[in-house]
Amino acid sequence: MLAGEMPELPDITVTIEALERRILGMPLVRARIKSPFLVRTIAPRVAECEGRRVAELRRLGKRIAIGFEADPGEADPGADRLWMVLHLMIAGRLHWAAAGAELPGKRGLAAFDFPDGSLILTEAGSHKRASLHMARGEDALAEHDPGGLEVLDSDLGAFTAALTRANHTLKRALTDPRLFSGIGNAYSDEILHRARLSPVAMTLKLDAEEVARLHEAVRDTLIDWTERLRAEVGAGFPDKVTAFREGMAVHGRYRQPCPDCGAAVQRIRYANNQTNYCPRCQTGGKLLADRALSHLLKKDWPKTLEELGRKGR
Repeated sequence: MLAGEMPELPDITVTIEALERRILGMPLVRARIKSPFLVRTIAPRVAECEGRRVAELRRLGKRIAIGFEADPGEADPGADRLWMVLHLMIAGRLHWAAAGAELPGKRGLAAFDFPDGSLILTEAGSHKRASLHMARGEDALAEHDPGGLEVLDSDLGAFTAALTRANHTLKRALTDPRLFSGIGNAYSDEILHRARLSPVAMTLKLDAEEVARLHEAVRDTLIDWTERLRAEVGAGFPDKVTAFREGMAVHGRYRQPCPDCGAAVQRIRYANNQTNYCPRCQTGGKLLADRALSHLLKKDWPKTLEELGRKGR
């Protein structure tokens, strides 16, 4: 199991809803930036947000955008809004604490103090990848949007156009932020299992029925998990974001039984990620080559569930 994965659309959506309940309409009293690596832009400055009220929150792919009211007297307050754009990456997490709470020792990156509490940003590990960018106005904000399709707001035609823009594996296409917004390693596994499609199937080889099935699976999976997380968080704050959740069908469940057919969930490992899938439900019983193991075992690498079963006896 991987140490951590980036929060995706359901997690970010529920986090934004929790933030709206706490900071929408509230003035930022003070911004405390502890890590010199966090802020990636020179202007506007973070301090310019102090004293301004939060006017809007948005999700940009896997980023959280917090919009502050413009200067009084601006001709177009919306167009001149000041934005903080937070990208949590893999290990960044947001926490809600008492107003003025101290930042955690090594993990604390920043704190944003509001009248009723403080929003604290932490990051586990030594690799400081979480980032904060500042932007002024809609045009500058748009530069931080990867541009992927918002599937929940789009029809089958738009989905098909995005999916077939180039010939990629389904896993790569679903997790490309320029094609689809907010889908990452975890939920793509769940989507493909629900759609009964192989993660290495090529986008341009799908027939119309398979594309429609995938479109429905994307929508159903994202809606289902957003509703589950809402119910789990309730009126609280989702500060324990994890990519491995109870109730997931295949993601993070290597060697555990598929909830639909009972076959052992398999995986493909690459770099710092892994793809989990059910060979019976998704690949017709075929085992996909795990680069690390198949290279090691060579001719002994099982190709089917039946071979795997015989080798396990």
